[in-house]
Amino acid sequence: MKSCSLTILLSSAFWPIGFQTTCNMSGLKPDSPRPTEISLHQASRKLELTFDDDTHGALSCEFLRVYSPSAEVRGHGKGLEVLQTGKEAVNITEIEPVGNYAVRLIFSDGHDTGLYSWDYLYELVQNQGSLWQAYLDKLAAAGIQRNTGSGDERQDNG
Repeated sequence: MKSCSLTILLSSAFWPIGFQTTCNMSGLKPDSPRPTEISLHQASRKLELTFDDDTHGALSCEFLRVYSPSAEVRGHGKGLEVLQTGKEAVNITEIEPVGNYAVRLIFSDGHDTGLYSWDYLYELVQNQGSLWQAYLDKLAAAGIQRNTGSGDERQDNG
């Protein structure tokens, strides 16, 4: 197992700004990249991630919310997914470590049931562009428009 330093920057009362821990972290897959830094930027509603293979990305809170790995979003089986709407202004209010393999993101809309494993976060960073487009396509197919005035709808990997 690789050793790493995880830095989580929050302006939440739950953890002080600059909380740091050094730990052995593993993903669900033994050879998966592991985060070395997680920084929450609440003003821009972005979660910035850096992994031990030098992969770096910034994911919007909206993106993370609509791609929550929870059963509430994914459903309880193939084809039972629930399209998430109205999440443009959602923010992350807390980040809780879960063992040595994931974090629980607590959102301003009360959603708190998704466990974001290191593997899943890495997958989101790697596939952000295509996943975001797939989400926009699902909204369009459902006849739903995003309220782009409430936040930065652009999704980028840098």
